[in-house]
Amino acid sequence: MPHTSAAKKALRQSQKRRLQNRTQRSALRSLVKRYLTTVEDAEVSVEEKQNLLKQVSKRLDQSAAKNLIHKNAASRTKSRLALRLNKQSQG
Repeated sequence: MPHTSAAKKALRQSQKRRLQNRTQRSALRSLVKRYLTTVEDAEVSVEEKQNLLKQVSKRLDQSAAKNLIHKNAASRTKSRLALRLNKQSQG
């Protein structure tokens, strides 16, 4: 446990940030999962899938800008999601 008042405040701040980051990371993962289920669905049009990919890419970039995830992880995820869409549209 922290002893100084500055350490106590730092602990409060880190706990608050941790909860915020957790909810934002969870929302990001949920959005990616929703995209993956949409890509697998044959009834959804290609335009809708592309729009959703655009939204997911934007959210990944925003998360990387806020250091919620690493920028290379965001780039890698975007690449894999786009690759999956391209495979689905070809096959």
